[in-house]
Amino acid sequence: GQGIDESSRTRLLDAFRRGSRVALFGTNAFWEGIDVVGHALSCVVVARLPFAVPSDPVYAARAEQFDDPFNQYAVPQAVLRLKQGFGRLIRSRSDRGAVVVLDRRLVTRFYGQVFLRSLPPCTIKQGPIRRTGSEIEDWLGVSSEQQLALEAVR
Repeated sequence: GQGIDESSRTRLLDAFRRGSRVALFGTNAFWEGIDVVGHALSCVVVARLPFAVPSDPVYAARAEQFDDPFNQYAVPQAVLRLKQGFGRLIRSRSDRGAVVVLDRRLVTRFYGQVFLRSLPPCTIKQGPIRRTGSEIEDWLGVSSEQQLALEAVR
């Protein structure tokens, strides 16, 4: 099957926690059951809203119980998963970070407002992806030296 097994997932997370200036790209395997505290995790990028795959047998069986499966089941489940993604980032009162959602459906589809209203209190900004890096640097309070290092890496 596709995906990673639990031991690979654990090794990746351990390497991520030990590293500095590390990016970890994960999919479904990292939505639940991870705990990275402090500054090790400062940004979560969500490429697509976390809707279940409609062809998944468990999803299909549960969706059959609703008159309007998309709005009554798919959207609430995806909203819950997005909130879990936020939960990966903010674990304590002192944690600070950014969540970047790249999926335009958040602002172009009627259900995008359902997602936005479900989020914990936060600053929401919309704009071109080219400005995202500097917006995050400003939000996280990256120093001039750190900004130069980030620019050198880009």
